[in-house]
Amino acid sequence: MRTISENRCFGGVQGVYAHASAVTGCEMTFGLFLPAEAEDHPVPVLWYLSGLTCTHENAMIKAGAQHWAAAQGVAIVFPDTSPRGEGVADDAAYDLGQGAGFYVNATEAPWAAHYRMWDYVAEELPRVVTAAFAVDADRQAVTGHSMGGHGALTLAMALPGRFRSVSAFAPICHPSASDWGRRQFAAYLGPDEGTWARHDATLLMRRHGFDGPMLIDTGTADQFADLLMTEALAEAIARRRQAAHVRLQKGYDHSYFFVQSFMEDHLAFHADALYA
Repeated sequence: MRTISENRCFGGVQGVYAHASAVTGCEMTFGLFLPAEAEDHPVPVLWYLSGLTCTHENAMIKAGAQHWAAAQGVAIVFPDTSPRGEGVADDAAYDLGQGAGFYVNATEAPWAAHYRMWDYVAEELPRVVTAAFAVDADRQAVTGHSMGGHGALTLAMALPGRFRSVSAFAPICHPSASDWGRRQFAAYLGPDEGTWARHDATLLMRRHGFDGPMLIDTGTADQFADLLMTEALAEAIARRRQAAHVRLQKGYDHSYFFVQSFMEDHLAFHADALYA
């Protein structure tokens, strides 16, 4: 692992690091904010998964998360959204290929060689982070925005016991029924829709839900509302009687201005679970 940058931030350190990934077969870059408490003991960690077209940098710079993470004594990891580099398959469209890994393990050519973002985020990167930094592997939570919200919800429900809490900002809620999902799943996972279900938050909620608190915020003015399909997940939550807060925030759109506006709420929500 190599250090790209480290900057003092709200009493802690915002770092950017790169490492050779055996899972994706390329170098991967991630951001990590460590609060001041990490100088003395391991701290709880929140995973923030970003959306389409993003790198590790978007949320790190635009979400305003470090201020609230420092106040709560929580580390935040900002992974990249896909493998990158020469020889990594790509597509001209913004919602497929580099910057659009959808947090799945691709099984289809040409994507299967590098696009193993599920294993990277669920297994490899946690090993890298916990081995090198003062974070507590027993106290983890996960959140994300848009495609990253999809990733956060599916990881939380598919890995019972891993995360104490899950939240999402404007998540893609039912990708197997949305144009933000069907095209990508067909490309990465193949035409058998039975293999898509473990990557669909609405279907996972219908089957077994999440054993912990859940918070979802989506704006009523979100320009991608038809693609997010929030209503499908809300219905599944209600039918399962899942412990969850699903909030429609009046007038907010899909941007990082929306994410910034509710980041304090999400950090406090996760801190309650992580320090319980």
